[in-house]
Amino acid sequence: MNGPTRAHKTTVGPRTTDAARTQFPLLPQARHWLLLGALLCAAVVALGFTVQLLPGDTAAELHVDQDLSTHHVAVLTAVAMGINLVFGPVAGLGLIAVIALVVLLVRRDLAKAVAFGVVACSGWVASEVFKLIVARQRPNPALLFDPLAPETGSNSFPSGHVSFAVALAFALYFLSRGTRWSKLVAAAGALMAVIVAWSRLYVGVHYPTDVAASFLAASAAFVLLAGLWNRFAPRLFDRLPAALTTPSSRR
Repeated sequence: MNGPTRAHKTTVGPRTTDAARTQFPLLPQARHWLLLGALLCAAVVALGFTVQLLPGDTAAELHVDQDLSTHHVAVLTAVAMGINLVFGPVAGLGLIAVIALVVLLVRRDLAKAVAFGVVACSGWVASEVFKLIVARQRPNPALLFDPLAPETGSNSFPSGHVSFAVALAFALYFLSRGTRWSKLVAAAGALMAVIVAWSRLYVGVHYPTDVAASFLAASAAFVLLAGLWNRFAPRLFDRLPAALTTPSSRR
């Protein structure tokens, strides 16, 4: 992936100060991002239709949820239910808003704040699109020994919680890229996504293939978003006043 930033064009004359704002924060972009994004989307849809057409696969996956349901431990249950809340839509949006506001108000970097928010939300958007396409039923809570958060409906594939966790990991890495914390943030983000994936199985609201597909769905969203952002966002932000788009540390 390409990780460099792209500089705004500068002009000679009285408008030089306004034009020479700073390097625009580009997202890490795959070389053939459109093809890769399309392939990842196709993989998610293919996996979704496969599990729908093979009832035996769903029955086998249900055994995983049932086995976890019979081995609930108080500490792990508290962790899983906490994740269920924190990575849900309401708390998740609040978390995104807080981090984006910190970037905007402290760094005065509108472009980076917007990029973070859009990337972090992209996982949810992708999961909702694929849920509409695949329409897989959630595990039946009546078949679980200890259903912790009973949910029903055609919205199991992929997991929105896991998709959000993966997208949030991408977004946090974007903020830390170029600093000494980038590797630690990347490792912590990957671990966070895996733990969230485990929690959805532990709670019993998703099948294993649901959480596996979430990694593909969120990655597809990020790959496509990065290509579009790097292509069009600099032009859009060039039209905004310099006071809005120049980071405070570089003024």
